[in-house]
Amino acid sequence: MFAVLKTGGKQYRVQPGDVLRVERLAAEAGETVQFNDVLMVGGDSPVVGVPMVDGAAVQATVIDQIKGEKVIHYVKRRRKHSSQRTKGHRQKLTLVRITEIVASGADSTGVKAAIGSGIAKSSASAAEAAPAEAPKPKAKKAAPKAEAKADTAAEAKPKKRAAKKPAAEAQE
Repeated sequence: MFAVLKTGGKQYRVQPGDVLRVERLAAEAGETVQFNDVLMVGGDSPVVGVPMVDGAAVQATVIDQIKGEKVIHYVKRRRKHSSQRTKGHRQKLTLVRITEIVASGADSTGVKAAIGSGIAKSSASAAEAAPAEAPKPKAKKAAPKAEAKADTAAEAKPKKRAAKKPAAEAQE
């Protein structure tokens, strides 16, 4: 049995036992993750998703978090500029070993979803954390500030006028 899964903007054809280098996932070494974006499940009775196969998933064990090979980007301007620049990049990757292909009923397995490293929490833990947080009350403090500014402006103007009048009288 094989499956075609999508993760990190790429598609992979996998079988149980395969080792993949995928874009970095938010998981530690030894954890089991589940890829829910399955495009096709093949075997005796192949199923093609529209666009995804409902209830299908691929489970994998995280082996390690690694860096890819260094890619060098060299830019040189021609003619009279004599300018050059070298940039290097190493992509962060995750090594995973495919353990199981679930053709149906993947929602009830209870395995953590494979999510990229930009998002720290899985969707299940985010749903649990949302009710625990209290909604922030909206404070209407804009009106008192405007009144306070008006009060200080009104107080400041007479003081300045009062200070100017004695100075004007002193000159006369």
